[in-house]
Amino acid sequence: MEALLELERVQRVLSLMSSRGLCSTLSSGGGSGGGDTDRFLAQFLLFMVQPFDSLSMEKKFLLISEMLGKVTPDTLEEVQHLSHPQVDQDISSGALLQPNKKFKMQADKSTIQAAPMVGFDAVTRAKSTLEDFCRSYFMFHGLDINNPQSVFKYLPVLSFTESFIYQLDASNEDSLDPVSDDSSSSKALERKKEVFDETSLSQMIEPLTGLLRCQGLMTDRLRTELESGIQYWSLERKLCQALSRNEKISIDDVMKAIHLKSFDYRVLNLLMYQLTGQQVNELHMDFLSISEFLVEISDDLYDYEEDVMNNTFNILRMYAAIYGPSEAPNMLAKCIGEAEERYESFSKKLDPSLSGCYWRRCEEATKEGGKISGHAYGTWNIPPVISDEESFRRERSSKHDASATII
Repeated sequence: MEALLELERVQRVLSLMSSRGLCSTLSSGGGSGGGDTDRFLAQFLLFMVQPFDSLSMEKKFLLISEMLGKVTPDTLEEVQHLSHPQVDQDISSGALLQPNKKFKMQADKSTIQAAPMVGFDAVTRAKSTLEDFCRSYFMFHGLDINNPQSVFKYLPVLSFTESFIYQLDASNEDSLDPVSDDSSSSKALERKKEVFDETSLSQMIEPLTGLLRCQGLMTDRLRTELESGIQYWSLERKLCQALSRNEKISIDDVMKAIHLKSFDYRVLNLLMYQLTGQQVNELHMDFLSISEFLVEISDDLYDYEEDVMNNTFNILRMYAAIYGPSEAPNMLAKCIGEAEERYESFSKKLDPSLSGCYWRRCEEATKEGGKISGHAYGTWNIPPVISDEESFRRERSSKHDASATII
């Protein structure tokens, strides 16, 4: 199957080369045709577009152009002799230009990390979000979640995209760990933050955007939504690190962050419009945006203590820092009430059958509990505010250590 897909990719590039007048004028092996030379060039072009660290297409083009002016056939012979015998065989057959398993196994770690890949942990973490997305959003695309064909047809793109986002989110959260009192641990954590800050988030997400672009799925709006994710992670670091230092934070940053937090759902939704060949339905997007906002608040209330422990973004944490422990619940309740009014107004604009289906999905999700798309409309439980987060972390950690000792 992989060989057939590779053959299809090469054939598409050959067709492009032919239409652009890029086919070789040299004969292949003394024959009259240029089949082998054209295939070599097609594989070379495919190799050139593979993501590699932060190198842009223009940079790779300039590098190759500069090097080819200096390389001679003798240089290639020298490189071949310097290589491992197995690599010699791969070079002579053109295998190194093909993105196959052998190439990936032989590539060094930096090359592998630059490719659009995801780890098992990210795939596992993305599972519940993907299930929720399919059950809550497929109805807006006229798809039946109970039809396996509808799910598996779009699952590869949706699963890879969400897993990649989760992987980046985990990297961002690693930089938010509360700084230990131990000086060596503190220095290590600060170094980790510096390394992450210096690494452009745009570069980190480029492998995903490159893949979506190659699949013909990238749009300006989708790119903007992915950039919203970058903005969210930057804001999360800014806000959570400010809390760790007891610095003031702004309500504008907090509200912007909570609205950006659901960017992955919007990315998946926009991908569905591309995959199904439909125009984006603005009414649906507006309605779901309000629903996503309420869902994020619901999730934050559910995960409040865990987020305090991990020093990750949580709207109740932020409200407590801005308004104080006693006033924060009242201000958050006011925010929720205003959002629910907008939610109810937009739900009346939906097709009645669609609105009814989504409402039933919300009820299902509420009964199932945990992180859900269907927020508990009208029924909210704001947990007690933790006024001293550092003391809470120490107490929780000591209890965990004590229970571990008993076991």
